[in-house]
Parts: sequence; structure tokens; C-alpha cells
Amino acid sequence: MGAVGPRWGGCANGATKSFKSLQCPLYQYMERPRYHAPLMKAELNADDLIARGRRVLNVEATAVSALQSRIDASFVAACRLMHNSTGRVVVTGMGKSGHIGDKVAATLASTGTPAFFLHAAEASHGDVGMITAADVVLALSNSGETAELIAIIPYLKRLGVSLIAMTGKPQSTLGRAADVVLDVSVELEACPLNLAPTASTTATLAMGDALAVALLEARGFTSEDFARSHPGGALGRRLLLHVSDVMRTGDALPAVAAATSLHDGLVEMGRKGLGMTTIVDEQRRVLGVFTDGDLRRILGRPLDMNTATMGSLMNANPRTIRPRVLAAEAVHLMETHRITALPVVDEAGILVGALNVHDLLRAGVM
Repeated sequence: MGAVGPRWGGCANGATKSFKSLQCPLYQYMERPRYHAPLMKAELNADDLIARGRRVLNVEATAVSALQSRIDASFVAACRLMHNSTGRVVVTGMGKSGHIGDKVAATLASTGTPAFFLHAAEASHGDVGMITAADVVLALSNSGETAELIAIIPYLKRLGVSLIAMTGKPQSTLGRAADVVLDVSVELEACPLNLAPTASTTATLAMGDALAVALLEARGFTSEDFARSHPGGALGRRLLLHVSDVMRTGDALPAVAAATSLHDGLVEMGRKGLGMTTIVDEQRRVLGVFTDGDLRRILGRPLDMNTATMGSLMNANPRTIRPRVLAAEAVHLMETHRITALPVVDEAGILVGALNVHDLLRAGVM
């Protein structure tokens, strides 16, 4: 029988003994007991925990503050490359830098700079095909020697893609290959062993945010643009919904004439359920409003509900809003003036709708 290779049932030294034979080096390696020093349990002393947390924040704040002096010509060059690109910004990285890169790409994309994240390990296995000649690559690596990133540099060079490196080692392989280098080096990690990426990842994230916001302002990106890239959730509702999307119309509008009695006016208020009624003329131009609050204020006065008119009791200078105004502005107006309902009027002051806080709450704007 020939020699048995390093497989189950054999030994690397050619012996044909059982796998569990102590003469098998592989078995000896796997079976012999290995000693691990027990980890010491940390003391959960409140003062120590607070001191440790504050030390981390101080280290990371120092790291971010140090970036101020590095917002220079290289930063300008990086912004221009990204701004002038007719393609996308492809952000790539590995490990913790990859996680930061994913967030940087998401921030860029949501603030007007087309971007996506490409995992550096997957790039060498076909995903590098996602990159086109019109793109700009933003590569993140603290050491600048990440093998997976270095492996795709020749492809980027052949494609003629602009490469921006964000690294803690500007003279690294990645730094030397890049068209623009953004120095995100830190003197010290917040990790007490100076090993775990902590201050370095915070600095990289901050530099990514600086790029995104600088480009946002350069593009004249507005809150409406931001809303279009955030259509879901409360943010999208606040920035996309207009008063016309929320307001009540038609028969749901409370409206009475100035000569209407207080009694009939209150009936109209109760029937429409907005907590107020508008007082309008024959063209439905708003003359004033009468609210639940107005009713409470006149309760102590001697009034005949059948003879007192809505025109004599109304607020002749009511707050109104236009239909194409953002619903979020209606919220602000109500909060500022402590009111709960608003008539909606067109340019001529004619009643076209109405809404109250409950309508805004149901729409998810508040």
C-alpha cells in the first residue's frame, strides 16, 4: 500500500495507523489539550466605566478635530472628481473600513451623489464588472495595504477610472496608486490595546460625511431633493406631502354665512368635526373663522344663540394656508400660533379646503 496523505484515516508522515493513533501528527495537534489563560472579569465600577467612556470620546474627538487641517487641496480635488463624474462613486473597502464605506456610499446617494458600495473581496470574483470607465472609485483602507483592494488596482488603471484613497498611510501601496489621497490617519485608537479600529473608523466616517455635505451644497441640493430620495417613513411624508394631499374638501368643509346664527354655526361645527367653521361670503371668500376656543371665550357673555350672528363673533383675521404649501409648514404654523385647525384658501382668498391636527397625525406628518 502506498503512503497515505494528510486525509481522514491517514497521517501526513505516511503511516497507515488509525487516525486516532498518537503517532499521527494531525491527531496529536487536534487532540492534545491546549491551555488558554482565563480572561479576567472587568470590574463594573460606575466611576471607572464613566471614565473609560469619556476617554474613548476624547480620543475620537481629537482624531476628528485633527482632520480640520487636512481639508485642503486634496479634499478639493476629491470633490471635483466626484462632482464632475458622469458615472457613480463606487465606494469599496474591507472589514471595518468596508462597514464605514457602506455608510459613506449610502450618505452620498441620499444627498445627490450617485453612489454604491462594492465589497472589495467580491470585486475580485466578478463584481469589479460593476465599475465603468465613467465612475470614480473611493477606496477605504486604514493600512493602505488591504490585499483585496490592491488586487483590483491594475483593473482600475486599465479602465482609466479615477481612484480616491482614504487611508491612514498616504505612502502605502494604495496611497501611491491613487489619483487623490485623503489622509485620515490617527495618532491613537480609542481601543486601550491600540488595535481595534475605533478612532480611525470614526475619522474615516467623518471625512466621508465632509465629502457628502460639501457635494450636497455644491449641487444646490434642496430639502425637496432629499425627500425624493427618502420617500418612505416620516421624513418622506414631512417633505413630500402638501396641504392639498391632506386637506378636506367639498361637503366636508365647514362654512356658514356671516348672517348665520350662533346656534346654526355650532351645528355646522359639530357636523363637520374640525373644531371650527369658516365664515364666507357669496363667492366663498373667507371672511373669518369661529373655533372651539372662541366658543369657550364667549360662554360667560349674555348671548342669545338664536339671534347672535357668526359674523359678529368670528375672528376676522384668521390664519390660513395655501394648498401647495408643504404639510410640514402647516404643522409649524399650528404649533407657532397654538391653533388646531386651518382653512385652506387660494390666491383670491376663496375657501378650497380645511384641515386640523388629526388630519396631519393620520397622514404621519406630526
